[in-house]
Amino acid sequence: MRLFISIIILIFSYHQIKAQGCCSGGAGNPIAGGASTGVLLKNQIEISFNYQHNFSDKFFYGETDTSLTSFDNLNSNYLFLRTDYGLNKNLTLSIASGYFLNKSKVGYNLSDTINSKGLSDLIFFPRYNVYNKDLPFTRSEITLGLGVKIPIGSHTDSSQTIPGVWDVNPPISQLSSGANDIILYSFFYREYKLKRFRVFANILHINKGYNSLDQKIGDYTSYAIYFGKSFKNKVTLTTQVKAEFIEKMDAGESLLSWENDYLQDLEESSGSKKIFFIPQISFPINSFSFFATYELPIYQNINGIQIGSKNQFTLGLNYRFFTKKNEISEKNIMP
Repeated sequence: MRLFISIIILIFSYHQIKAQGCCSGGAGNPIAGGASTGVLLKNQIEISFNYQHNFSDKFFYGETDTSLTSFDNLNSNYLFLRTDYGLNKNLTLSIASGYFLNKSKVGYNLSDTINSKGLSDLIFFPRYNVYNKDLPFTRSEITLGLGVKIPIGSHTDSSQTIPGVWDVNPPISQLSSGANDIILYSFFYREYKLKRFRVFANILHINKGYNSLDQKIGDYTSYAIYFGKSFKNKVTLTTQVKAEFIEKMDAGESLLSWENDYLQDLEESSGSKKIFFIPQISFPINSFSFFATYELPIYQNINGIQIGSKNQFTLGLNYRFFTKKNEISEKNIMP
């Protein structure tokens, strides 16, 4: 019964956006949260709720800052809710979604400002544990995931550019890419129990589909490595280094000749290579775990002229419980 209620709350409450493109762009990694995880125990549920703030007013041409800007800043406030259920000791089922309190492309005057809010995407994301070896002093785990991202939010919102004329907003200001995406995930974990030290990593690839406008936001791939240390006061400090790669988008074709330059600019000013340093602090209280992260870009190489990454922080809460009495103690995996 509690599983059913959790899923209902998730669906009706509805990761993490990546700014991409001065006029292109779209959601990169939709999975917001703390450190990556493997699988849960049988009959175990984890509910994760995150608030994420993103702001940038920095534009790049390649690796260099540029003053050639077409708007003032891009900012958003995003809620992300995820529910995981351990179907057995190897397979965890996950459902997640997000809601933008606001997603704003702020222009230099009011008429150039675009504000959106609403649902983003629905994510189904099962994970399967293929290797787990628990020894007295160490524990190792390998988990693989295969999921799908289904658009719920609009990708065709429009604004009135001149009286009586409405144009579709650029992808960077839409709530969703409007396409069905395939998510591939791998998770590697190693714990040194006596030292309370953990090393783990993940690889995430999102294969983007085409939307109804015949547009395809560039495929997203990230490689992340984490180092975590727990202390006697139960505080856990985790540092993450993440490299992400976003391919150029396919802006589709148009029968209107005046749109050709715009579509070409969408493609040329899309895609990037970035490296981030991401510290995280977490603190458990019984079955709850509170965490905060800050994403610091340390390298950015952008195609064309685009807005880059600047400030992003996340506050989150994880809650774990069992739907049935479990004879096995809970795994000691960081949230």
